[in-house]
Amino acid sequence: MEKKLKITLIKSFIGRPEKHRKVLRGMGLARLNKTVLLGDTPEIRGMVRKVAHLVTAEEIGVN
Repeated sequence: MEKKLKITLIKSFIGRPEKHRKVLRGMGLARLNKTVLLGDTPEIRGMVRKVAHLVTAEEIGVN
């Protein structure tokens, strides 16, 4: 069973540093309340940790 992360943008990135904006765009998040499914890798976990104050993330198992 492959693990995925369900990541949702819950706060706007207006006024945030450019590094945070690039991380969010790299994950495919451009609008509020947009949700993406990404693989559970150390790289993605690091990106989520960088912008944890702007997103929610939950683990889901995909068969």
